[in-house]
Amino acid sequence: MVIQLTGGQRKYLRGLAHHLNPAAFVGAKGVTRALVDEIETALNGAELIKIKFVDHKDKEIKTDLLDDISRQTQAAVAGMVGHVAVLYRPHSHPEKRRIHLP
Repeated sequence: MVIQLTGGQRKYLRGLAHHLNPAAFVGAKGVTRALVDEIETALNGAELIKIKFVDHKDKEIKTDLLDDISRQTQAAVAGMVGHVAVLYRPHSHPEKRRIHLP
């Protein structure tokens, strides 16, 4: 089940992600098993990550790819600006969570 975020929570997460560098890059091959594994590892470590689309110019294609990534990783999309998207998934152990949503 993908977590549902309110508008205020998405804005808060985008603010936290502002200084982050992309943890993964979505290239011409699209969503591969290796890419999903890389995103899973990053989310397990940080809860909040950026991913960058490098070979995709069309917003509809990026949105479809992002939906696929979100579904496979069970992560919520906090936003997408240009070629960069922000994903959030709280740590599976509540005591290890670093980000507490407003």
